[in-house]
Amino acid sequence: MKRTILIVDDSETSRMIIRKCFSMTGDEDSVFLEAEDGIRALSTLADQRVDLVVTDLNMPRMDGVTLLRKLRKSDRTRDLAVVVISSMGNDHLDEELHGLGVQSIIRKPLTPAKIRDLAAPLGLAADQGGF
Repeated sequence: MKRTILIVDDSETSRMIIRKCFSMTGDEDSVFLEAEDGIRALSTLADQRVDLVVTDLNMPRMDGVTLLRKLRKSDRTRDLAVVVISSMGNDHLDEELHGLGVQSIIRKPLTPAKIRDLAAPLGLAADQGGF
């Protein structure tokens, strides 16, 4: 079954690395959409059905935390699965992110193993079309 994954990061290189890590875990069925910041992500989500958002935190125009707050306020995106991939982090921020319903926080540098470890908690096991 194809999944749609929205990758939100201001770095084109980081978006490419995230796609590559998913691919290296055996996820060949997912469709990837991309946005360079939270504003573009919200625009994409208004027009597209997405199964998972993978977002950075530190972005221009609209950062990842603001994006998460907006996602959780909307009936359409309130329960959307979100994974944060960022070099930023501390206990207070992690607590806030989990309070906003983030399924997982991955610290950069990203590796295929870190993506593969998402499989079970997100219900994306290999027998379900990926990982």
